[in-house]
Amino acid sequence: MGIKIFMFSLIILTSLLLILIYIPTQFSHSPITIFKPKKTFIISNTTNTYPIKFAYLISASKGDVPKLKRLLFSLYHPANYYLIHLDLHAPQNEHQEISRFVSGNNVFGEINNVWVVGKPNLVTYRGPTMLANTLHAMSMLLKIAKWDWFINLSATDYPLVTQDDLIHAFSDLPRNLNFVQHTSHMGWKLNKRGKPIIIDPGLYTLNKSEIWWVIKQRSLPTAFKLYTGSAWTILSRSFAEYCIIGWENLPRTLLLYYANFVSSPEGYFQTVICNSDEYKNTTVNHDLHYITWDIPPKQHPRSLGPKDYRRMVLSNRPFARKFKNNNPVLNKIDRDLLRRRNGQYFSAGGWCSNDDERGCLNLQGEKYGVLRPGTGAKRLKTLLKKLVSAPHFGKRQCR
Repeated sequence: MGIKIFMFSLIILTSLLLILIYIPTQFSHSPITIFKPKKTFIISNTTNTYPIKFAYLISASKGDVPKLKRLLFSLYHPANYYLIHLDLHAPQNEHQEISRFVSGNNVFGEINNVWVVGKPNLVTYRGPTMLANTLHAMSMLLKIAKWDWFINLSATDYPLVTQDDLIHAFSDLPRNLNFVQHTSHMGWKLNKRGKPIIIDPGLYTLNKSEIWWVIKQRSLPTAFKLYTGSAWTILSRSFAEYCIIGWENLPRTLLLYYANFVSSPEGYFQTVICNSDEYKNTTVNHDLHYITWDIPPKQHPRSLGPKDYRRMVLSNRPFARKFKNNNPVLNKIDRDLLRRRNGQYFSAGGWCSNDDERGCLNLQGEKYGVLRPGTGAKRLKTLLKKLVSAPHFGKRQCR
């Protein structure tokens, strides 16, 4: 009997030791390529901090590397965090190119706030893998950094304000606000999206293909109310945590439902937030993007060009989409709105060591925490004030 007890105890001890060995082995293969700084960034002679911080997911696919590089230069700021996802469909040389680009930039290395997803996902257009990729990025950014709002962009987006403008304009807002354009008036989407059942091959295969349509349809849900809207959102950290580690089962229930839903990124966050008693009154019904559509609308929005510049500026919105690579209007946005004239320069900001008419090239420790908002901040504040003012705010929430 004593021998049996001894042998049983030995088996348990051996199992525990194997578990302890196995766990660090698994976690050593990080899902994020984290580029260690070549030297430690020392913030000297200052105790300045930034009032708020943003966490960006920038999604790209095959052929998007040039746009991705330009977008990152225009968006970069030492206060923020940037996670780049170049999907699995992109060839290996493009993955290597973006990795070299990030790891080889001195500013990115000194601050160490730009990462590339080391194990990219296969993303299917209009499929739930798009949503899964966003949730994946949110979970990683929640784990590795402290930030106030999460912003998802694609390589075809571009900013219309500097990050100093954006930080300054958002600094006066309540941190629980969520910019989610939404409506419960589904219209044609009830029959075209609410009832069809689709399967995303990207969930179980490494070969990129279109979504599959199931012949049989399903009835509309009665346990919750469907909402739809823009796939482009700015989400509070609190709501992001709710979606990832939700203390209610609603986020998981809806995630399972939207796994077979057409264009789930245009409905998941809207339906979660508007069916949540805790968060439904935190919505700002706007995606803060300038987007135009053909008449009648096509599957994708119009590509923006020089003729759209004035309307973009007058919209007071901080982002616009979509842009083709090296469209001439991007040069005008760089020069007039972001104050950068050379492709190797960042957008203007108070953190720069040489902030001139060309833009930012290097950072300076003494200027960390310094903001120099410009006219973009005034435009954006005008829009935000209108959106969150009492007459408009409550009336447009989750109806």
